[in-house]
Amino acid sequence: MKECLKFYINGEWVDPAEPKTLDVINPATEEPCAKISIGSKKDVDKAVAAAKKAFDSYSQMSVDDRIALLTKITEVYQSRYGEIAEAITMEMGAPAKLAQMAQAAMGVAHLGTTIQILKDYKFEEQRGTTTLRKEPIGVCGFITPWNWPMNQIMCKVAPALAAGCTIVLKPSEEAPLDAYILAEIFDAAGVPKGVFNLVNGDGPGVGSAISSHPDIDMVSFTGSTRAGILVAKAAADTVKRVAQELGGKSPNIILDDADLQKAVTGGVLGVMQNSGQSCNAPTRMLVPAGKHDEALKIAKAAAESVKVGDPNAEGTTMGPVVNEVQYNKIQALIQ
Repeated sequence: MKECLKFYINGEWVDPAEPKTLDVINPATEEPCAKISIGSKKDVDKAVAAAKKAFDSYSQMSVDDRIALLTKITEVYQSRYGEIAEAITMEMGAPAKLAQMAQAAMGVAHLGTTIQILKDYKFEEQRGTTTLRKEPIGVCGFITPWNWPMNQIMCKVAPALAAGCTIVLKPSEEAPLDAYILAEIFDAAGVPKGVFNLVNGDGPGVGSAISSHPDIDMVSFTGSTRAGILVAKAAADTVKRVAQELGGKSPNIILDDADLQKAVTGGVLGVMQNSGQSCNAPTRMLVPAGKHDEALKIAKAAAESVKVGDPNAEGTTMGPVVNEVQYNKIQALIQ
């Protein structure tokens, strides 16, 4: 069993302020696959202090140097690509092919897009007699979910690094292993001390400490509406900037002139991908009343083509849901 008991703060792997551990459960086996430390406000304070100190110099780094840093991160990421995919499969049950082709791939995609945008981004421009200058916000606190762990981490972290911000990251305690590898990647790539900091923990402990911290200038949260409300309330007293993506699945509306076979099949398979654990999964399909029976037959055939099983087995297209809590919630909704 892998042990990830240290936090990455100020360019070093450090012990938590207070020893407290949590088993990471492999949902395919329902057995522990790793052990992490659960952080506290003291750990967040230490990480924020490091990020605040690093901001003074990192925010002044040239665009060319930030491009070079992101390029180096991409290079090291590619060398650890297989490990990242395996970690995502192990921690949240994504089928191996999905983890390889999509979950881990999104890290590279976000880095690549960020680099391309940064090359031509106008941080300063003239508007008449006014100079408009865009400056980094400061210390950013990022709280990320378990369903697309690397995607949600990198879509926050890469732009922050590009802008000249420093970071304190709390990944989901359900799926923290890919984030641990990412911290190792940043260390190997030469990210300056204090620019990126990783503190594992839960929402009530580390999440609330990040949201309410007076020296964090912006918090970005992806997750449930319930937790999002708590983040917004905790952030309000310090008037920090708050960015939230609280998900929510949308209806899939199929009109009369659509190719019914293609639309229904694509809709059903879109739901099944990632075990339905995507905020864009089109879980409510609306079809013309006159085509209901035909659509039902197509949907049944599409659902029967899905192969449920061990996420590491050849041909599996749907693995387990992330944990017992989610499983029970799904069963209750079905009933």
